[in-house]
Amino acid sequence: MKSTFSKRVSLNCSAEEAYRYHARPGALMRMLPPWKPVEVVSNEGIETGAVVRFKLRTGPLVQTWNALHTAAPDATTFVDVQTEGPFKSWEHTHAITTAPGGAQLEDRIEYELPGGPLGRLFGGAWVRRELERTFAYRHRVLVDDLDRSNTNSRRETMRILMTGSTGLVGTATSALLSTAGHEVVPLVRRAARGSEVGWDPAANRLDPADLEGFDAVVHLAGESISKRWSDAQKRKIRESRVAGTKLLSEALAATDNGPRVLLSASAIGFYGDRGSEVLDESSSHGAGFLAGVCQEWEAATARARDAGMRVVTLRTGVVLSPLGGALAKMLTPFKLGAGGKVGSGEQYMSWITLDDVAGSIAHALETESLSGPVNLVAPAPVTNAEFTRTLGKVLKRPTLFPMPAFAARLAFGEMADELLLGGANVRPKAFEDAGYAFRYPDLEGGLRHVLGR
Repeated sequence: MKSTFSKRVSLNCSAEEAYRYHARPGALMRMLPPWKPVEVVSNEGIETGAVVRFKLRTGPLVQTWNALHTAAPDATTFVDVQTEGPFKSWEHTHAITTAPGGAQLEDRIEYELPGGPLGRLFGGAWVRRELERTFAYRHRVLVDDLDRSNTNSRRETMRILMTGSTGLVGTATSALLSTAGHEVVPLVRRAARGSEVGWDPAANRLDPADLEGFDAVVHLAGESISKRWSDAQKRKIRESRVAGTKLLSEALAATDNGPRVLLSASAIGFYGDRGSEVLDESSSHGAGFLAGVCQEWEAATARARDAGMRVVTLRTGVVLSPLGGALAKMLTPFKLGAGGKVGSGEQYMSWITLDDVAGSIAHALETESLSGPVNLVAPAPVTNAEFTRTLGKVLKRPTLFPMPAFAARLAFGEMADELLLGGANVRPKAFEDAGYAFRYPDLEGGLRHVLGR
C-alpha cells in the first residue's frame, strides 16, 4: 500500500529560474540535510535519463540508493524514481508552477515501505516525520538561495578557482556559488582531471599560466588544527597555510590576465585568548601558536595585494555543522546526555553556521568594497556555558557533565588551552558594514537549522 507526502513552498522568482537552480551542479548538495548520513556517489543532473547515486550510512551499514530521472509533464517539472534503495517503491515529483508574485514548488512523493503492514506499523510515522524535517530544511535553503540570487541578479557570473574544494567549507561554498551561476574549478594537489588545475605546494610548483582566465581565487586549503599538537603537527599546520598561500600569491602576482580578487582563509585564532573583550577587524593580534600562524598566513598574501589584487582574508570562527568540525565532535556525548561546559565555561565561542560561511564568502567575492581582514562569525557570540545550555535545549538532553580544565589539558595537550579553554568575543563588523544579512544570527536558530530540530 502506497503512502503520499506533499509539501509546498512559495518562491520569489519565476518558475524557469527555480528550475534552473535545481539543474545547476550544486543544487543537490545545497539541499541535502546535513544531519543525514548520505554520500552523493555521482550526480548526472535532472534531465530525463540522468541517474543520481547515493550511499546511506547507518552505523557500520552502507546501503545504495539510486534514482532515475524520468519524463516529466512540462518544462519546469522533473521526476525521479528509485531503482535501488531502502523503499519498496519511491517516486518524487518536483512540480514548479507559476504563481501570483513568483512561483510555487510542490514536492510530492509516493512511496511504499518494505515489510508490508509491519513496515507501515513500525516505520510509517518515523518516515513521515523525517520527510517533514527534510523538506522543511530543503525549502528553507531553496528560498534563501533564490532570494540571495535575486538580490545579486545584476552581478556578473565568475570563473572561480578554489583550493580545499572538497573540505567542509569548500564543499558548501562550491555548491552555493554553483547555484548562483558561477563556475567553480578545483585547484588540486594531485594530477588534474577534467577542468581541474593542479599544483604542488610541497614542491613549490604552480604555473602562473594555469591561473590565467579566472576572475577570482578562493583559497581554503590547510592542515587540520584538531589533531593533537606535536611539534611535527604544528609544523604541518604552519607550513600548509603559510607556504601554500605564499606560493599562490606569488603565482597570482606573475599573471598577465589573472584573477582580480583573492579570498584567503584565516581564523579568529588571530586574536588569541582575549576573555570578554569585544573584538573586530581593527583589533590587534593576540599571543599563542594560532595567533602567530594566522599573522604569517595573512602576511603570505602580500605579493598578490602588492600586484593590485583585491585581497580578503577570511578570519573564520567555530563553524557549526554536524558534518565536521567542533559540533560534529560534540554531538555524540551531548545526545547521550553526557555533555557539559568545558573548563570555567566563561570563554567565548564566536560561531557561524556553515550556510553563513558559504554566504559570506559569496558576498565577499561579489562586494568590491570588501578588502583586508573580515571576520566570518555570527553577530551574537556566546560563552561556552551558553553554547552548552543551548545545544542541550535543542537536543532535549541534560548538560550535567562538565570537562574540567585539567581533563581537557590531559586529553588534548597544548591545543586545549587555545581551542577549548581560550576564546575570543569577535564581531563581524566588516560584513555588517558591507550589508551582509546573516541567515542565522542567533545560536538557537542556527543549531535548529543545521540539526533539523
